[in-house]
Amino acid sequence: MFDDRISDYTEGVAAKYLSAVDAEPGKSNQHEIGGLPAAGFREWLGTPGKQEVYRFRARQIYISDDDDEPVICDSHVTWYDCRRRVLHRGPEYRLYYYDSPVTARISEGDFFLVAKLREDALPLQDVFLPLDGADLKPGSLLMVFAPAGSAAERQLRILFGLGEIGERFKAGELDAGSLLLPLRMMLEALGIELNKPDHSDDEWTERLLDTFGGKAFPATAAFSAFARDSIADHTNPLADPDGTLMEWMEQEEKLFRLYERQLVQAQLRAGFGEHGDDVDAFINYSLSVQNRRKSRVGHAFEGHLDTLFRLHGLQFQQGRGKGNVTENNARPDFMFPSFAAYHDPTFPAEQLLMLGAKTTCKDRWRQVLSEAGRIMPKHLVTLEASISEAQTDEMASHQLRLVIPTSIHTTYTLRQQDRLLDLQEFIHEVKAAQV
Repeated sequence: MFDDRISDYTEGVAAKYLSAVDAEPGKSNQHEIGGLPAAGFREWLGTPGKQEVYRFRARQIYISDDDDEPVICDSHVTWYDCRRRVLHRGPEYRLYYYDSPVTARISEGDFFLVAKLREDALPLQDVFLPLDGADLKPGSLLMVFAPAGSAAERQLRILFGLGEIGERFKAGELDAGSLLLPLRMMLEALGIELNKPDHSDDEWTERLLDTFGGKAFPATAAFSAFARDSIADHTNPLADPDGTLMEWMEQEEKLFRLYERQLVQAQLRAGFGEHGDDVDAFINYSLSVQNRRKSRVGHAFEGHLDTLFRLHGLQFQQGRGKGNVTENNARPDFMFPSFAAYHDPTFPAEQLLMLGAKTTCKDRWRQVLSEAGRIMPKHLVTLEASISEAQTDEMASHQLRLVIPTSIHTTYTLRQQDRLLDLQEFIHEVKAAQV
């Protein structure tokens, strides 16, 4: 299981809402953000003198609920005393940023988070450095922007231990809690390397290699079964389906990364192409690794749910089966009790349930609305933390009920939690319909 915290990867963090001067060059002579020393950032960024500027590598990210993928780029920022040429005045330190695809998206009022990362937490590409004589300092910064009130803002605030903020920087509480799997997934999507060493890693790696051979990835179903069996003594799927699902997912994620590391390292040693230096072959391989990570987690999620439902004796079918469709050739992820019952006009509609399964939602939750027109309300199970109130209100208006494992409920507001089902409650609803 994972027991690391955000403080294992981050030295310091602060956040604020951007002012016009921060975000709009037309209202300021510079692309710069002030106020960080008040949040303690001088401790991590240093104190450049009157003749110095410090430069740091930075990953810049803009996340919007309306975009399928965040905008991400690697850049540099400069930390300096904007009064360095005024000898009789005290220092005023600011963070200067350069034009980039990310900074082109920001505007007044956006949420902004900046984190000083521990060494090697964020390996960045070298990019063009303006020739002003500044040397790169060790370490790197994570700079994340998001529209105010968005799901991304709330997830980031939970992840980095941030309470209410305003236009002044507020420092986060980095030891606020262990990293939930959904928040780990979010960090990894931002490019943070979450590979905290563990004394048991070598033992698990050996077991994986003995079982699967170390030559290629096994089918997801086989790997998921191994993950479940490996912690069978520590889970109780009948008494605690919510906790069990999260433990299965976390264990599989950990084992997958260990096994993936072995395969990727072997490929790196072998090289790419006939002479080992084929750039296109390397890029294609890198893309295949990323795509496998994304597709595998969704298939694993559905597979673990399938196992839970079978253990609870539920009657159901998965949509991936041949001919398992509803109107417009739609394929709900799970149909209770069966697709045959759904298509039988004499079968009572109130005894039919459908469940969409998506590890993350974004706007993809709308796909569920067009599936299984006979069934209202519809259900969607997800691992996404802290979806915005605006989105959950819209889901409720379309009679879509969210099913979320209990441990993730705390990332939602109390108002939202009143509407959420956990997995145990959903299973009880299905059993009641199938009596």
